[in-house]
Amino acid sequence: MAEAITLAERGREIRFTYDDMLRFHGHGSPGGVAHAFKMLQRALPLLDPAAPCERREIAIATAFGGPGARDAIELATRAVTDGRFELDPSLARPERGRTLERFVFRLAYRDRALTLAARAGSVPGELIDLARVEHRTAAQEARLDVVKLATAERALAMPASEVYEVLG
Repeated sequence: MAEAITLAERGREIRFTYDDMLRFHGHGSPGGVAHAFKMLQRALPLLDPAAPCERREIAIATAFGGPGARDAIELATRAVTDGRFELDPSLARPERGRTLERFVFRLAYRDRALTLAARAGSVPGELIDLARVEHRTAAQEARLDVVKLATAERALAMPASEVYEVLG
């Protein structure tokens, strides 16, 4: 059985795999989808160790504006639709370096809150370099697609605790 995250919808369990999230998003940003999947996989048991979190009670803020992560978070939590998702550039951690500075997520659920950040080695610098090129050539676009897929594969091959650390 594929790895999945488990949440609750009005007390009934609901599970999502990476493949579910990728189908919802499409195939434009598999690395972002994988990072959101691993971030949620790491965060949810910490937000409620006793039971699956109610998906519509989770609020998420992040400095990472990638559409793959946003769509994966939306599928799992409906936070975008319900106004509980915030793109917050102030969460960026420049001291973590250009590659990791925006891979920061703050989650709140009932009386708990935590901040997670991608660990060194979970995001290749080439991904950020290519993603920030304003007018990519066809060759750069093709290379970016390869790097996005490799980013997803790297993250998915690792335990969530090796992809995301809890800050503070």
